[in-house]
Amino acid sequence: MTIRLKKLSSQVVVITGATSGIGLTTARMAAGKDAKLVLAARDSDALDKLAAELRAGGREALAVPTDVGLQEEVQALGRAAIKRFGRIDSWINNAGVSIFGRYRDVPLEDQHKLFQTNFWGVVHGSLTAMELMGENGGAIINLGSELSERAVPLQGMYSASKHAVKGFTDSLRMEVEKDGLPISVTLIKPAAIDTMFVPHARNYMKNEPELPAPLYAPEVVAEAILYAAEHQQRDIFVGGAAKMVSMEGHGVPRVLDKVMNLMMFRQQRKDQPSAPDRSDALYQPNGLELRQRQGGHENPVLERSAYTYLTTRGKPLALSLLVGGALLAAWKMSAPQAAPATHDA
Repeated sequence: MTIRLKKLSSQVVVITGATSGIGLTTARMAAGKDAKLVLAARDSDALDKLAAELRAGGREALAVPTDVGLQEEVQALGRAAIKRFGRIDSWINNAGVSIFGRYRDVPLEDQHKLFQTNFWGVVHGSLTAMELMGENGGAIINLGSELSERAVPLQGMYSASKHAVKGFTDSLRMEVEKDGLPISVTLIKPAAIDTMFVPHARNYMKNEPELPAPLYAPEVVAEAILYAAEHQQRDIFVGGAAKMVSMEGHGVPRVLDKVMNLMMFRQQRKDQPSAPDRSDALYQPNGLELRQRQGGHENPVLERSAYTYLTTRGKPLALSLLVGGALLAAWKMSAPQAAPATHDA
C-alpha cells in the first residue's frame, strides 16, 4: 500500500465544524494554500458568509449545512462534495462541543447529545470519507484531544468522547491498512486552545467555566491538521503540554489523579458567576460563529509550539537534538565524577 497525499493546492478538503475556532482557522488557512473547500456546520447563515468570504478572495468553497450527529446528513455532505468537485482528498472531522459540570448534575440527555456530536460525528465522517475516497486514497484527519489520553474532572463526558475517538481512529487505521487502502488516518491531539470552546460549552457549574493554562492559538492546530493532509502521520500532539499530560497519565496515573483533584476543580472555574441566561451550542448554534478565538483569558496564549514543530516539520533537527543529548548523557556517565557541589534548592 502506497499512500500519496497531494499538495493542498491540488486538494478538495472537507471540514466539519467549519464556522468556529479550529475549523474556521483551518478553513481560512487551507484557502490561503489554494485548496478547494467543502464547509460543513449547522449554522447555514454562517456557512454562507464564510463561503462568500473565501470566494471573494478567489477561492472555491461549497457550503453544506450539516449536523454531523446525523448519518444521513454526513452522507449527503459527501455526495455534495463529489457532485461539485468529483473527489475528496482530505476529510477533517473537527466538529465538537463540551459540557462543564459533575456527572450528577448533567442530564443524561445532554451527555447523549455530546457523544452524538463528538464521537458519532467522527464515525459518520470517517466511514463516509473512506467509502468515497476508495482506491484513489486521501487523508482522514480526526480531532481528538489531550483528553484522548487522560481524563479530567468537570469535563468527564467530553473526556470520554475523546477517548472513544482515539479508540475508533486507531482501530479504523488498522482496518484501512489491512485492506490495503491508500488512506492516511491521523488523530490530532491538541492541548487547551484559545477558541470559542468555552462559550459554546454547556455549563452546569455555578461559576463561568475556563480552560487551564497553558493555552495555544488555534493556528497551531490548523497548521498540524494541514500538515497531516499532505504528510502521512499516525498522530500529532499539538503543544508540548498535551504530550506531557499523556506521559504523566501513562507513567504516574495515580499521582496525576491527586494533582488534578487539587487543581482542576479550581482551574476550570472563573470567579464570575455563570449567567442564568447563558447560551451554548450543544443543541443548536448560539450565534457566536465566524470567530476563531475567544480571548479574554487570564493566562497568555502561546502562538507557537516548538514541540509540535520538531515532531512534524523539524524531524531532522529533532533527531539531531535527541542524538546529541544521548551522546552528552553517555559522555557524562563515563567521565570521572567530581565531588558534588552544594547549593540551595
